[in-house]
Amino acid sequence: MARNETKTDLWVYDLLKIAGLNLSAQGSDIVEIDTALKTASKSKTGNIGRPEYCGVVQDFLIVIEDKADTANHLKLNDKELICDNAASVRDFAVNGALHYGIHLAANTSYKKIIAIGVSGDEKRHRITPLFVDERGQYKQLDDVETFTLFSDKNIEEYYIKNILKEDTPEEKTTAEILSDAKSLHEDLRNYGSIQDKDKPLIVSGILLALREMEHKNFSIDNLTGDTTKTDGEKIYAAIEDNLNRAKVSPQVKKDKLLSQFLVIKDTKAINEINRTLGKTPIKHYTEFLYEHIYKNIKYTQSAEDYLGRFYGEFMSYSGGDGQTLGIVLTPKHIVELFCDLADLSPDDSVFDPCCGTAGFLIAAMHHMLQQADSETQKRNIRKNQLHGMELQPYMFTIATTNMILRGDGKSNLEQEDFLKQNPAKLQTLSCNVGMMNPPYSQGSKANPNLYEIAFTEHLLGTLVEDGKAIVIVPQSSMTGKTKEEQAIKNNILKKHSLEGVITLNKSTFYGVGTNPCIAVFTAGVPHDKDKLVKFINFENDGFEVQKHRGLVETESAKDKKSHLLDVWFGRSQAETKFCVNTTIEAEDEWLHSFYYFNDEIPSEADFEKTIADYLTFEVNMNRPAFIGDRLS
Repeated sequence: MARNETKTDLWVYDLLKIAGLNLSAQGSDIVEIDTALKTASKSKTGNIGRPEYCGVVQDFLIVIEDKADTANHLKLNDKELICDNAASVRDFAVNGALHYGIHLAANTSYKKIIAIGVSGDEKRHRITPLFVDERGQYKQLDDVETFTLFSDKNIEEYYIKNILKEDTPEEKTTAEILSDAKSLHEDLRNYGSIQDKDKPLIVSGILLALREMEHKNFSIDNLTGDTTKTDGEKIYAAIEDNLNRAKVSPQVKKDKLLSQFLVIKDTKAINEINRTLGKTPIKHYTEFLYEHIYKNIKYTQSAEDYLGRFYGEFMSYSGGDGQTLGIVLTPKHIVELFCDLADLSPDDSVFDPCCGTAGFLIAAMHHMLQQADSETQKRNIRKNQLHGMELQPYMFTIATTNMILRGDGKSNLEQEDFLKQNPAKLQTLSCNVGMMNPPYSQGSKANPNLYEIAFTEHLLGTLVEDGKAIVIVPQSSMTGKTKEEQAIKNNILKKHSLEGVITLNKSTFYGVGTNPCIAVFTAGVPHDKDKLVKFINFENDGFEVQKHRGLVETESAKDKKSHLLDVWFGRSQAETKFCVNTTIEAEDEWLHSFYYFNDEIPSEADFEKTIADYLTFEVNMNRPAFIGDRLS
């Protein structure tokens, strides 16, 4: 048992290290805590007590107690409260952690204590946090998989969400974006009868015009409803000036963008003074966007795709054309996950051949710039290391605007049909990371090139050798439901390698009805038949659908994502119900559900329950029929 507990101690130490937590073992180097532990004996004799790990993160005191066996995780009394007798405190992880938490609350000045009980090993374990306040009152919190939520970066957010039960600043911002999008959608409809696809164009065009305010070349006050030079014409002129200032080239590209923005000056209804508003609708939109969106984009350094979020909201309210075109915008948390799976560095070059509103490219740029060491390197990232294509003219316009607003990166965006491009020519771009959310449900036996797996094969051909391709596609594309798709899967393995497939939450594309997965490939390296491929079930990702809000991040999402990445990069093992490592064939269904087998050893409690269920069944089957029983 002692050897097993040492093994658990070392595993917990590794988890702490991965999370960036520097806690002391068997004591504390903080005098106040060390003094308190001298009377913290679990036998309650007033002697010294030694928790496995103890330390401080910001103003939180964290104390950890662990046990080798999950059977010794938690002991409750007959009132469903955590037992506090000496035997329970000594023998059970959570009980021991709570004991130390309460003792430290009473004997130190710390007012926020997180006591964590850990049991088991790397593959099978439980990690249960408790919050203990300065009065010794405790609250049991949801189990976690890692200590990520207690890192210096995340602990304040964890406290706000899990203990205070309040919205974080980021959640408030998201809620404001959704509210703003709804208000603007209604105004665009009520005051301009604007078509669905034109709404985001008007938004993005106005945002470009607002950039000219910095150069004293545009003023909202000048939007007076003049009939000689309309407000729309003034905005359009500012857009043209800003595209020139951003050095958008070649000319044909700039002309494509300007042609999309004609809706701003050519739509009569938004350029006439509205009696209700007392101004033109286009001025009203401009004032709204300046206050609610432009300032956020200009002054907030984040990977948030504001225009993409607006576009998605407009489409959801309007019943727009996105889905009929196979356009399914990628949620922010998936975009971020792509960057993590790619393990992006400032030297990478990223290509998105179906870039939509440029969500992947914005997130990739954000990740790479954060790691860059110099302004020269940052300039090179923006100018040379971000490449995208988009077929739909208005989506291309939104993407280009998005990149300009986020500090450039628009140089290598093209309005082209990706499938008509020669992969060998695209390979000369020297991109080593491909990210893609291709159009869904467009393929057929008549048009096999439009299958999602065909897009994937085409992307792999554009990347340099050893490049990584990450795609989000319907699960059906990994099964190979048609002969054509099976043939493509076989071709892929002849030239490229499959690294793994992650099955996602069925609600990831909320409202669309697609069951998605993420597949990761290595380009230009034929798949070795003995290669082990990771298949992960990440359906439980910490996101849930809430009424009137759609898909919402819960407090467990960061922890679950951290666990996923630890398993993906081999920093941690997992049970087969989460991850299966196996060799593959082209004919296999490349999904966790195909390869999964239950390797759990039943616990004593499982055995006892099964026997009890069987005995109940036997009694019910053999009992005599009494008056009042229903006889068939």
